[in-house]
Amino acid sequence: MQDTTRRQFLANGMAAAGALSVASIARCSETQTLLQGKAEHVISIWLGGGMGQIDTFDPKLKGDPKAKKPGSYYDSIDTAVSGVQVCQHLSSMAKVMDRVTAVRTVNHGVIDEHAAATNRMHTGRAISGTVTYPSLGSLIVHERGAASEDAPSYVLIGYPNVTRGPGFLGAKYGYLYLTETGRGPAGLSRPDIITPQRQSRREQFLASLRNSAGTTAVTELIDYEAAIEQSMKLSGPEFSSVFHLDGEPDDLRNRYGGEFGQRCLLSRRLIERGVRFIEVSHNLNFLNGSGWDVHNSGIVNQHKLIEEMDTAVSALIADLQSKDLLDKTLIVITSEFGRPPEFDSGGGRGHQGSTFSCVLAGGGLAHCGAWGETDELSKKIVADPVSVPDLFATICGCVGVDYSKYLYAGDRPVPVTDQGTPIAKLFV
Repeated sequence: MQDTTRRQFLANGMAAAGALSVASIARCSETQTLLQGKAEHVISIWLGGGMGQIDTFDPKLKGDPKAKKPGSYYDSIDTAVSGVQVCQHLSSMAKVMDRVTAVRTVNHGVIDEHAAATNRMHTGRAISGTVTYPSLGSLIVHERGAASEDAPSYVLIGYPNVTRGPGFLGAKYGYLYLTETGRGPAGLSRPDIITPQRQSRREQFLASLRNSAGTTAVTELIDYEAAIEQSMKLSGPEFSSVFHLDGEPDDLRNRYGGEFGQRCLLSRRLIERGVRFIEVSHNLNFLNGSGWDVHNSGIVNQHKLIEEMDTAVSALIADLQSKDLLDKTLIVITSEFGRPPEFDSGGGRGHQGSTFSCVLAGGGLAHCGAWGETDELSKKIVADPVSVPDLFATICGCVGVDYSKYLYAGDRPVPVTDQGTPIAKLFV
């Protein structure tokens, strides 16, 4: 009798477990329906130092640094989207916010260290002592590949840094970089004394060395050879011509503005050549003396940075649209964290990771001007929080990357976006 009862119990338990497994699989199938867009390229604009959301894309009631009254530093203005406001110094962006979504509730737990927060906003996860994680740019080019055989897959307009790199994916998924628009990528310009004939002899000699050495199975060497081969291919005049901005009409160059604007113009030209992912840095030209890291008196001329960004990004949106490239190109504006509503002793602002704004534009998304809601001081999230993995999943989904996929660092499984969930409304 006891054996029968035990067998029945086990049978019932197995049936119940099976039912639970089926239910779990069903739930997973429902929740893992991939949201996929049709964009082909990403232009990622990096505002190093920490853009203050309350002074840009999530304005609140005006504060007073002298009276230590928390709030926005500037007045707010209406935009092309009813009910969505931005700061007064984003007057050009205000006109195109129907093609933009300011994600106002991005958040992470890193607030006191720029390098750690920069790593978080480039790799989507915390620094690890055992794994060097790839940047978002490297992840996307790893999954999508090059958009053209005649262009690099990933270009950085700014200074190189490990947080922008390929991590465990290997050198093949790294970037070419340049630090100013007047010159091409570092390492691609041949000295004048190296004539085409001399370069050809070098390549023939290198080929003979490879043949005599035989095929190697060392992944690092294979990746290195591939990088060298691509560098030689791209060092010629055909690709180098993309960096000659003087070929653009003067009125268009003027609409983009100064050096940062010219970087944005160059990014459009690189997109046309087939570059998959471009990062444009806006932390090199410290118009206010401190860049976006507006502690103390750095906030006094913060408006100059905001206006420069406003001019360049609005021109980029209009330019891409005029060439039927806006739906194919996702523009992303990110920063390592935001700024609190309170003013410090010098009248500036500290760091805030509890909620801050990142911006998406174009990419064929169903834009709504703003997503997520913060409190009356843009200090706490009221509705629709967006983690960094969620933001990355949204970007990946927009360009057709499976954000639920796992990659492998050796034998260690690593989720592409650390299990982020896209903002579904933007894919409607």
